[in-house]
Amino acid sequence: MTTLNELNAISPIDGRYRSKTQNLAPFFSEEALIRYRVLIEIEYFIALCEQPLPQLTGVNANLFDSLRDIYKNFTTADAQWIKDTEKVTNHDVKAVEYFIKDKFEKLGLSEYKEFIHFGLTSQDINNTAIPLSTKEAFEQVYLPSLIGLVAKLKELSMEWANIPLLARTHGQPASPTRLGKEIAVFVERLEEQMRLLFNVPFAAKFGGATGNYNAHHVAYPQIDWKQFGNKFVEQTLGLHHSFPTTQIEHYDHFAAFFDALKRINNIVIDLDRDIWTYVSMEYFKQKIKAGEIGSSAMPHKVNPIDFENSEGNLGIANAIFEHLSAKLPISRLQRDLTDSTVLRNIGVPMGHTIISFEATLKGLNKLLLNESKFHEDLEKNWAVVAEAIQTILRREAYPNPYEALKGLTRTNEAITKASIHEFIGTLEVSDAIKAELLQITPSNFLGI
Repeated sequence: MTTLNELNAISPIDGRYRSKTQNLAPFFSEEALIRYRVLIEIEYFIALCEQPLPQLTGVNANLFDSLRDIYKNFTTADAQWIKDTEKVTNHDVKAVEYFIKDKFEKLGLSEYKEFIHFGLTSQDINNTAIPLSTKEAFEQVYLPSLIGLVAKLKELSMEWANIPLLARTHGQPASPTRLGKEIAVFVERLEEQMRLLFNVPFAAKFGGATGNYNAHHVAYPQIDWKQFGNKFVEQTLGLHHSFPTTQIEHYDHFAAFFDALKRINNIVIDLDRDIWTYVSMEYFKQKIKAGEIGSSAMPHKVNPIDFENSEGNLGIANAIFEHLSAKLPISRLQRDLTDSTVLRNIGVPMGHTIISFEATLKGLNKLLLNESKFHEDLEKNWAVVAEAIQTILRREAYPNPYEALKGLTRTNEAITKASIHEFIGTLEVSDAIKAELLQITPSNFLGI
């Protein structure tokens, strides 16, 4: 069998972009999923001992650290052992159970082997392992990447706080703004979505074959199993315990999580397109790296490829996030298997998203401000001060100010500083008001 590498991988996130996504492997790879399943099984057994179940009072608590070492020191060889066992069992979670039983024998815990996976169904393991791995990937990989991007935008918004910029609405020249303020808009949008995102819990199902703790209750009716489940899921694992459920987690919280990630991606796409457009307008030049080639045919070109790369990867990510959020909450009756294969793909849109954030950040770090172009565009568009003039005239109760300015600005002749000042000279207002109007320029009509 050919060894998987960057050149023969089918998916670009495991091939071309492997260096950018490898930090997600400990959370979303097949080995990672197996390790998280082992973690859940081990922690569940320890929780049963701490309950305690009468048959587990003989377990020496000093062995708990050794039990946790099974998943803390989990190796690729361990994962392969489980995969080889799965070829026989044709059941992935059962193979995990056999692996842990083998470890129990080596630790002298053979008499307690049947309390591994006691009363559980596979989804009690999957629907805790996958939310836990996603939560930890979110905290350890996704958030630092997003926070790094937002931090760069904050830095640029302050650096460019006083750069006048000709705004464009509907693609047409509009009331001037500041470049820093326009970047700050993206900061605010992203931070607002992050605040919403933090309110979405990582939810887990834990309750036996159909969510009712049937097997648990029939074996130990005196135990409050719902309370046990709450404690195990929320205190031990740090997840939200969904109850009641069917055999599987209903995934409504997961859907909200994926929708939130998609909204964040849409904001970054919006940013990518704006910066791309500013580059095409020559508002920015880009730092040139020695040896890089912009075009195979046109030597002069320095293409805004980082923002294009980001936009493309965000589109792929959003398509998959959308499918995850639309599909996962739907399951026939008490469960069907369609969620199983879909859940294995969470790492794919996360990978494309991380690639995108890093590409956007790289592009932002290459930008060189071309201040002369900003000034040139403002000077070419003196018509934008018409709003300021007509608003002051309204304040002074001047008759039909909007119509007067409309007549001036909607002509085929260029509106210049000279024509604006000539127009102001014709107004029947006081010299003080004329002086006030003459102070207005496209570069200082900037609002707050």
